[in-house]
Amino acid sequence: MSTFAINRRQLLQTGGIGGLAVALSAMSSGAAQAARPLNTSAPLITDLGPAVVQFSLMSSLLVGDTVYIGSRNLNPVRVIGFHLPTGKVTYRTDLGSGYSIQALAADSTGRYLYAGVLRDGIDGKPNLYRWDLSTPNAPAVGVGETGDRDIRALAVAPDGKVYVAGGGLTTNAPSLWEYDPVTNAMTSWGVPDPGATIAQAVAATDSHVYFGTGSTLGGGNGSSPARLFAFDRTTKTSTNILPAEVATGVSVTSLSVLNGQLGVGIKGPGKSVLINLANHSQYTVIAKTGVMFRQLGNDVFFVKEPGVWSYNMVTKKITQILTEDVGAMWGLDVYGNKALTVSSYDVIEIDPVAKTAVKHDLTEAGAPGGPQSCMGLAAGAGDVYVGGTGTIARHQLATNQVSYLRATGEAKDAVVVGGILYTGQYNSRGIYSYDPSTGELPYQVAALPAGQNRPLDVCWDAVNGLVIAGAQNDTGGGGCFAAYKPSTTQVITKVNPIDALQMVRAVATKDGVAYLGGDNIYAAGPRSTVVAWDPVANQELWRLDPGQPQGIAAMAIHGKFLYGMSRKAAGLFVIDLDTRQVVHRGDLSSVCTDFGALQVSRGIVYGVSDTTVFRIDPATFAVSVVVADINGGWYSGPHITADEDGLLYTLRGPNLVRIDDQQAMQTMRR
Repeated sequence: MSTFAINRRQLLQTGGIGGLAVALSAMSSGAAQAARPLNTSAPLITDLGPAVVQFSLMSSLLVGDTVYIGSRNLNPVRVIGFHLPTGKVTYRTDLGSGYSIQALAADSTGRYLYAGVLRDGIDGKPNLYRWDLSTPNAPAVGVGETGDRDIRALAVAPDGKVYVAGGGLTTNAPSLWEYDPVTNAMTSWGVPDPGATIAQAVAATDSHVYFGTGSTLGGGNGSSPARLFAFDRTTKTSTNILPAEVATGVSVTSLSVLNGQLGVGIKGPGKSVLINLANHSQYTVIAKTGVMFRQLGNDVFFVKEPGVWSYNMVTKKITQILTEDVGAMWGLDVYGNKALTVSSYDVIEIDPVAKTAVKHDLTEAGAPGGPQSCMGLAAGAGDVYVGGTGTIARHQLATNQVSYLRATGEAKDAVVVGGILYTGQYNSRGIYSYDPSTGELPYQVAALPAGQNRPLDVCWDAVNGLVIAGAQNDTGGGGCFAAYKPSTTQVITKVNPIDALQMVRAVATKDGVAYLGGDNIYAAGPRSTVVAWDPVANQELWRLDPGQPQGIAAMAIHGKFLYGMSRKAAGLFVIDLDTRQVVHRGDLSSVCTDFGALQVSRGIVYGVSDTTVFRIDPATFAVSVVVADINGGWYSGPHITADEDGLLYTLRGPNLVRIDDQQAMQTMRR
């Protein structure tokens, strides 16, 4: 974190300390408020309403004339039906658990739609649901729970049995699961690869179940690469049939039963495969990564963002049939003579011959939105920006207006500099910029190195005029440093500036030096290294291991001290940057659980965790509570920021709140 007035997850500006009346008048008229006079020690908290409201999605499937769409990061999770002939959302059902729906599948009759959820933990509730589409006004019912936390893919065999892939706990390899709707039994077929950490794909025929596995960053060193298991449905024995040409892939990401072939998507090798279902040793390699394969005649359609592609099985030609970047796509089907995909915003009908597209805006069609789990936060120049999925909410404090900016991916962190917003944009979108004076949507200004897909922290280096970001590589481990200079558009990057295992979880800056905070989630190796980095020369100046048992969650600099917050409530550490020594270690277990954020405001370092907003005394480093039970509705870890007047912003539940910490101000006056 930098000491600049706006940094890690920042958002807004309203009246300052000397303009309390202005600040009070800027409160949303419908928002709950909690305020006390300045002569008390309680903070003034202003509720600014829901931070991000939209319908966000994570899956889709065409059944008949209706596209069924599963929600993402909404509570309750829901499935809606978009009716193509009328262009309207006609059906909705809510599920009783989970936070997102990544998997949808229908039986061969089109009567039953199955949905699998992602969830925070194995909680004894169903994670597999069934919706009877013959009575769509009746709710979906939970039919079973797998022993894995998440369901990421579903397939229904011709006889109606349902097969499930998922995982979720990196300590447990994923199983193949079978749900029998006749007996209502959920059965594990076992773990075909003990070294796998995730299963993202499954498909089923009369004779076989195909189960794709692989690894994520959390798997650690030695986890398995991509594998594709063909299970004989009679014997339940399996064989790895992934061709050698793609066997170095990270994970099998997609499986689709086509006309006599299995479409296989693999992350990593830059290729896809069509495997003969009658003879697994026969296959065709497509020279492009793809997911969600569908077939129309001799053409096989697939998604490779930012487009939709066609592979002709006769000519072997690959053609892009959707050239516009529509953001993330969560489904692909064939509807008549068209390809049909669902983006983060629209149902899109694609003419594969003319290469034209017709979009149906889901919001206009009646998709039921709601408060969404949030990502990054930034404040400045009278605005507060909150990152959602595929969108950034702009809260204009002077008018109490909220507008939504389409931005592909997720703004994991952000900073406002001179009224311009800069975000670290997941997935693999680098650094985005938004200038509200132009009316243009956010766009990419800097790409990160290949594989560095998850920006984690962003701050502003005022000395060198640089937007500084730290990132992680989700699949290969490690991370990168990046710096973007708006005045010249120059981009400076360095892969693994700390080491090959530590991602750059946190960044801060002072006097033209960037400080990088490491986080190593593996069992061995350094895990909380702080590296001083020259962002112009792009080289290390010095490093220090503060000896923390967990990685660094956040950093901030005030005066000559660098403050660090360790993950998993492992504690606070303070480094004297002049002497390069750790001068303080403290306990944070009373105010935090795991991830957190730090922010300097009015000469005080503030922190936020999943539960609490707290302050750190600049003289004694003692920790005290500012707001208990804040319980922000964050998806990727809590954030806190400050505007130019030192007012703090974070979430309480799903709502954006402004905090005026009067006790700290009174202390400073004394």
